[in-house]
Amino acid sequence: MHDSSQQALGQRALVTGGTGFIGSHLVEHLRAAGWVIHILVRPDGEHMARPSAGVHIHPYRGQTADVIEAMERSRPDVVFHLASLFLAQHTAQQIVPLIETNVLLGVQLLEAMSGAGVKSLVNTGTSWQHFHSDSYLPVNLYAATKQAFEDILAYYADAEGIHAVTLSLFDSYGPGDRRKKLLRLLLDCLETNGELQMSTGEQILDLVHVDDLCEAFLHAARLVRDPKHPPMACYAVSGGERMSLREIVATLERTAGRTLRIDWGARPSRPREVMHLWDGPAMPGWLPRIKLVDGLKALLNERSHCV
Repeated sequence: MHDSSQQALGQRALVTGGTGFIGSHLVEHLRAAGWVIHILVRPDGEHMARPSAGVHIHPYRGQTADVIEAMERSRPDVVFHLASLFLAQHTAQQIVPLIETNVLLGVQLLEAMSGAGVKSLVNTGTSWQHFHSDSYLPVNLYAATKQAFEDILAYYADAEGIHAVTLSLFDSYGPGDRRKKLLRLLLDCLETNGELQMSTGEQILDLVHVDDLCEAFLHAARLVRDPKHPPMACYAVSGGERMSLREIVATLERTAGRTLRIDWGARPSRPREVMHLWDGPAMPGWLPRIKLVDGLKALLNERSHCV
């Protein structure tokens, strides 16, 4: 359903969040598809010290002028906006960085795009903007800031003619993931035979392999430049295998051939726990290809080679 080789060689991309888990994988997918890649990175970012071959680095110090300069130098065909600050629960001290990363940077991008005549944006949203599957009800302040940017994006789309596709993401996983997320915790427990305290495990999760996510971003880049496609659209990027937390643990146990030591119910559910997921519109022309069991096998193999 999707083929990155359809992308013409020599297209130019400006990527935010290019040093993160999904963003770094996207950079590699773009490189493989022949794109010229520019990334916007804070001066203390990893790429500032070790720039990747063929990736053009533009420093971002929080100023609008930084983004305008990067936009003018890169002149991208598509901007991929992945930079975000995720916080399941925030503190008062984290409000400013949440707004700066999830709202201010995005507005600076839109203003720079408007000034440079760049019209195509692939944006990253979150399913957590849809608590109880509502059209909009944020789970937390993080989700509210993502929606705030989308509301501002609507203005730039109407006033400046910017076309945008927003990909609303669920949970991601894949090789090289250093985030302290569910699968890493479970894999660590497999290696150490440690015990993991969890909630009752009834919440439904949607795990999407990072390679499928990257192909979704590439497909969205084609749609956003298609004159027949709506100028503003939002799609839910699902892995197609929604399971409860207990079912995911059982799938990992079958795949690994070992039993995990889980103390179910030892931890309370966090406030506003998402128990059921949003059934948002699917992106036309794209489907996930990597089954969860195959993704888990690859992760287990990666772990065994690292030991």
